[in-house]
Amino acid sequence: MVTKSKRPNRDRTGRRVIERVQSGVRMEKRLLKVLKALAEYHDISLGDLLEGIVLHAFDGKGAFSKSSLQIIKEFKRLYGCDLDSCDAHKLTER
Repeated sequence: MVTKSKRPNRDRTGRRVIERVQSGVRMEKRLLKVLKALAEYHDISLGDLLEGIVLHAFDGKGAFSKSSLQIIKEFKRLYGCDLDSCDAHKLTER
């Protein structure tokens, strides 16, 4: 059973202290281009963007505002990314 610590590690400013590790995740090329562009647009790292998306998903929440979704739509068009959630478990490599 996973238990929550009553006093999560925090720094002097109250921010959570975590440990990050390097990962060699493989991802569809156009999708990665869209994610990198979105991270650059928000002036955050790709890792920070992915952490935010996953944390929202784990809470059953959407990670993006309407304006961000419009930006994503434009980046998808720009990079020729025609994938959507219906494709999530139907992708195969050449």
